[in-house]
Amino acid sequence: MTTHTTTREPGVGVPEVRMPFGRWVREKGWRHAVAVLATLFSIFPLVYVLSAALNPTGTMAGATSLFTNVGFGNFEALFANEQRPFARWFVNTLVIGVVTSAATVFLGALAAYAFSRMRFAGRRFGLLTLLLLQMFPQLLAVVAIFLLLNFIGDIFPALGLGSMLGLIMVYLGGALGVNTYLMYGFFNTVPKSLDESARIDGASHAQVFFRIVMPLVTPILAVVGLLAFIGISSEFVIASVVLTDPDSQTLAVGLYSYVAQQRSENWGVFAAGAVIAAIPVMALFLFLQRYITSGLTAGSVKG
Repeated sequence: MTTHTTTREPGVGVPEVRMPFGRWVREKGWRHAVAVLATLFSIFPLVYVLSAALNPTGTMAGATSLFTNVGFGNFEALFANEQRPFARWFVNTLVIGVVTSAATVFLGALAAYAFSRMRFAGRRFGLLTLLLLQMFPQLLAVVAIFLLLNFIGDIFPALGLGSMLGLIMVYLGGALGVNTYLMYGFFNTVPKSLDESARIDGASHAQVFFRIVMPLVTPILAVVGLLAFIGISSEFVIASVVLTDPDSQTLAVGLYSYVAQQRSENWGVFAAGAVIAAIPVMALFLFLQRYITSGLTAGSVKG
């Protein structure tokens, strides 16, 4: 006669012992409370701006309560004002942001690859110079930038004051230091044996850079491009100094004109413009999110 024995897995069939509420609060509950408060603190400004944008009264005094009145009059007034071309500001911001971000990523990646893979005279001094440049913000050079572009504009008007190309050049000069050193550290994580194997097969530096290294460093390229676009879209001081023509201004400079003198009357229109200005940043973040999270893994398994 055969007997069958059953084995019980540990924990199966044993009733779960619930943690007392007081102990749960002391050990875990306070963390949830802090997380909820931090979330509410972060979300409230966004909800308030959205409520003010949808408030048809359009004044700061009428925007004290959330979503009491809902309408799209502020958005209509935003595009109907011919003296303040919001659509033109939106396009200018996209052009300046996309061109500057793409050039920042490309030029920074080239410099980072050179510092990471090549050995040449002045390499260490160049890296130390990049570290030193990060200590001085670009804001300190506003007066010098104004005088320089004013002088260059007499010779090359396309690079002078009031030109978007001149502003792009200013942004590129201030962004390469930080981004190059940031990408340099990420480039060092890529094994150099991949480069050596490719060179044995006859690949040049350009082929190694574009076909081997670039797919592996996609996450840092996406991060640098995203941060550059966000910083350029919200930058105000340098853009207000360089872009003197209203038709060439960006969203940050143009929207400031709504609250520069009559702050309470145009608050709703300003909030509506801020909501629309956030759309490109959100779209770019959602587009680059998959590269940030899975770019390194996807690039490392491809031959």
